[in-house]
Amino acid sequence: MARRVFFSFHFANDFWRTQQVRNIGALEGQTLCTANAWEEVKRKGKTSIEKWIDDNMYGKSCVVVLVGSETANRPWVIREIVKGWDAGKGVVGIRINKLLGHDGSSCVAGSNPFDEIGYANTGKKLSSIVKLVSPSGADSKAAYDSIKNGIETWIEEAIAIRANN
Repeated sequence: MARRVFFSFHFANDFWRTQQVRNIGALEGQTLCTANAWEEVKRKGKTSIEKWIDDNMYGKSCVVVLVGSETANRPWVIREIVKGWDAGKGVVGIRINKLLGHDGSSCVAGSNPFDEIGYANTGKKLSSIVKLVSPSGADSKAAYDSIKNGIETWIEEAIAIRANN
């Protein structure tokens, strides 16, 4: 049975790239949120966004952060990571910068979003515990194949890491 996961990403920049990962088929993610639907959620304000996150994260075992060039700077991504971690869910990051966007180009690798989050008042960052995977391969096809072949293992590792921390 496929793991149920919550995908976290920078909607405006990386929606196209994330759909490639979501379409791999090895996982069951949250319902697809179209650009129009997301704009409607945002228009209603912070409470509406929080409710959308809560509703879509419910029943998921892992938060999969799909990391593009600006993901680490997105406050809602950071919120989703913290919410998932605090709820005892596995958390893993996967770089998607080599995948092609809607314009047919890749993007630069962004900062590690887990560097932005402290861990349990220890002075450590969550990045010292949570993995950020950089798929192998020199081009989009090779990176996609790396993600396709590794994503289930990375998720299982993330769930085990969370269970031990």
